[in-house]
Amino acid sequence: MTSSDLANVLWRKSTRSSANGSDCVEVAEFSDALAVRDSKDPDGPALLFCRDAWSSFVVGLRRGLRG
Repeated sequence: MTSSDLANVLWRKSTRSSANGSDCVEVAEFSDALAVRDSKDPDGPALLFCRDAWSSFVVGLRRGLRG
């Protein structure tokens, strides 16, 4: 997937983003993947995750927050 493939997708900010917008992560969803980027750099790189990898990542984060 190229950056031009991500240019016209719907990006949404995390509900946990800071109020002043300085620490924001944006996510775009696809049928089989998710893209994540820094909202301060919309033309910069995006990380792409298959849905299984993203789910594992989120589960790991939640476990770490409880630990």
